Amino acid sequence: MDGNGRWAENRGLMRFEGHRAGVKTVKLITQTCLDMQIPVLSLFAFSSENWLRPEAEVEFLMLLFLETLRTEVDKLHENKICLRFIGERRSLSTAIQDQMAYAEQLTHHNSGLTLNLAINYGGRWDITQAARRIAEDAKQGKINPEDINEKTIDQYLDSVNLPDPDLFIRTSGETRVSNFFLWQLAYTELYFTKKLWPDFTKDEFLQALTNFHERERRYGKTSQQILGTEHV
Repeated sequence: MDGNGRWAENRGLMRFEGHRAGVKTVKLITQTCLDMQIPVLSLFAFSSENWLRPEAEVEFLMLLFLETLRTEVDKLHENKICLRFIGERRSLSTAIQDQMAYAEQLTHHNSGLTLNLAINYGGRWDITQAARRIAEDAKQGKINPEDINEKTIDQYLDSVNLPDPDLFIRTSGETRVSNFFLWQLAYTELYFTKKLWPDFTKDEFLQALTNFHERERRYGKTSQQILGTEHV
C-alpha cells in the first residue's frame, strides 16, 4: 500500500493526511474483496524497516493503526471478517498488542474474509524466526533434521495456515517486493501500478484482477501440460 506520503505532498498536505486517506482505500478494497468472495486479503501495513522513518511519522502511524482498529473491529466482526496479524509484536505498544489480541479473539470464528494485516513485519525476519524455531525444536529432538522440507518451513512461518498469495499488488510505481512475503511469493503473480495508494480505486483493483486472470500459471510445467495437449 505505497504512496500515501507522496499523495499528500503532491497536494501540499502533511504526510499524515496521506496515511488517513490510505485508510479509506483499505476499507474500499476490503469491502470489494468481501463482495467478490475473495477468501484472503493480506495488507502490508507497517514493515520492520518503517521504524527508520521520522519519529513523528512513526508515532502517528501507530496511533492511526490503534485508532482504526478500535473503531472498525465491530464492523469487521459484523461483516464476518476474520482478522489476523503477522509480524513481530513485542516492539509494539502494550495498547496495540492488547487491541490486536482482542480483535483476533472476537473475529476468530468468522468465515466471510480473512483480513491479514502485516505490522512490524519483514520477509527476512519471518524466515529467520522460522529457522530459529526449527533449530530449537530439532535441538530438543522434536524434529529430525532429515525430515525438514518446504511444508515444515511453512508451518513455522508467521503466515501459518494462510495460503500463498495468488496475486501481489504494489502501488505508487515502485517495482520491488520490499521484503514482503519473500518465501510465500515464490509463484505469486506480480502486478505493479503507478497509482498512489489513496488513488487506488475499485476499478483499479478490478483491472489488476482482470490482468491476473489473463495470465497462464504454469508452476514449472509447459503450456501443453496445462492445457492437456502434450504429445509424447
